Amino acid sequence: MFDLLVREVMDRKDALSLSPETSVSKAAELMAKQKIGAAMVVDQERLVGIFTERDALFRVIARGLDARTTQLAAVMTAEPRTVGPGTSYGYALVMMQENGFRHTPVVENGKPIGIVSSRNAMDPELEEFVSEANRREHIRIGH
Repeated sequence: MFDLLVREVMDRKDALSLSPETSVSKAAELMAKQKIGAAMVVDQERLVGIFTERDALFRVIARGLDARTTQLAAVMTAEPRTVGPGTSYGYALVMMQENGFRHTPVVENGKPIGIVSSRNAMDPELEEFVSEANRREHIRIGH
């Protein structure tokens, strides 16, 4: 599984991109609707930050800020670490663990195309995919 490429495990369909001017409350509403823990903050097709559920807790709620008027630009993690779609998922997991975060934007040709999460490692569909890929490889080489 750790040899898989980020493009094989990243969330494209659930990746949420919001502008820096989006309110925290709108971001939280959209994240809850999609059942995701992070949103990419994008300005003119360029990734400028990431906003996570932990940012909402530590940078908004704990500080007593008004989520309806606070914009993501004020509380996001600016210039987050990113990976490319051809990066190994194992490398992405180690990077996230070493730096204490659970979500990493995936960027290709300077544009955000998805997000990878440490939760992807626990995804039953991913386990099924890996198992099927191994089975096919085993059949292909004739064992």
